Amino acid sequence: MASAIVSSPKAAMEQTVFIVEDSEGAATPLEIALQVMIGIRVQLFSSARDALNTLRNTPDHVAALVTDLHLPSMDGFELIEVVRARLGSLPIVVISGDSDPRIPAHVVGLGANAYFAKPYSPAAVVTKIEELIGAAAE
Repeated sequence: MASAIVSSPKAAMEQTVFIVEDSEGAATPLEIALQVMIGIRVQLFSSARDALNTLRNTPDHVAALVTDLHLPSMDGFELIEVVRARLGSLPIVVISGDSDPRIPAHVVGLGANAYFAKPYSPAAVVTKIEELIGAAAE
């Protein structure tokens, strides 16, 4: 349950899920779906570099990171590697339209916690994020 994720009202205000996606059309359904999570706010980024810059300033307030792989300037593969090197336990979910069947295993090998192929079910992604945030809080 989403309410088990956050232990206090103060913590609820501080929990953020970052979505890194350069296509607004792809980010919007997930943003809407994540709004059902109690105590979670969503912050959208169109580039991995912008997400990393913000993450550096507020690492304790980020509950999870959701990223596409094909992004401008810095791709999602590199983003996963950098986040893992700096914030080892932050839950990372990848959503990608990449058709290479080796990609899911590759991103998990880099440190992603889950992979969803486009088109995906926003509800399934929310369920996985709830599960990952709950596990990280224990």
